[in-house]
Amino acid sequence: MAAAAATAAAKGNGGGGGRAGAGDASGTRKKKGPGPLATAYLVIYNVVMTAGWLVIAVGLVRAYLAKGSYHSLYYSIEKPLKFFQTGALLEVLHCAIGIVPSSVVLTSFQVMSRVFLIWAVTHSVKEVQTEDSVLLFVIAWTITEIIRYSFYTFSLLNHLPYLIKWARYTLFIVLYPMGVSGELLTIYAALPFVRQAGLYSISLPNKYNFSFDYYAFLILIMISYIPLFPQLYFHMIHQRRKVLSHTEEHKKFE
Repeated sequence: MAAAAATAAAKGNGGGGGRAGAGDASGTRKKKGPGPLATAYLVIYNVVMTAGWLVIAVGLVRAYLAKGSYHSLYYSIEKPLKFFQTGALLEVLHCAIGIVPSSVVLTSFQVMSRVFLIWAVTHSVKEVQTEDSVLLFVIAWTITEIIRYSFYTFSLLNHLPYLIKWARYTLFIVLYPMGVSGELLTIYAALPFVRQAGLYSISLPNKYNFSFDYYAFLILIMISYIPLFPQLYFHMIHQRRKVLSHTEEHKKFE
């Protein structure tokens, strides 16, 4: 979700939501990388995740060609989407055990926000699964993650093609607003169904003397996009200029 992009902004990641899957090797500062075993593991992890999101991309294309329509394509990629997006929770572990030098809090925030949207909104409110807005954020996430995990894989191998680096720090210009729009519209579409069913809400009285309104919680999440989106988006624009201009300067001295 939009707030989740704080991680991307904090690390200079592009594509509407980068995380520290294997560290950012494109920065201007050299950081000590993980050891040989950790590097091998991270390469395997990022290759698997790249392949997983490619499976999702192929699934979308095949379903579209078979149906001749982009409506309800979510069902064709529902299982791999849930599996690989939930698999990103391992990135929190990577940060926690220190094989990736990134903030556990920020990484957790981003990963959990996407997992929340997949499970607590799209999965839980079946009625929104046919909404075009779901396809909007799925496409944005898919392109973003293919690029991001490829970026990490090649960075770990110390062989990062400029095209992948450029794509990671450029395509977010379109993908980030696209993903945010899809997320917001999906949450908005879920609101009436959440309210009608009282989904995940806890009302008083109860033995814990505690109440929770999931409908209001979703509205608060949507409101949080207002201050966060512009700030984070323009921060990523700044990061793009810094990273790509540094690359161009480096080329001049080669």
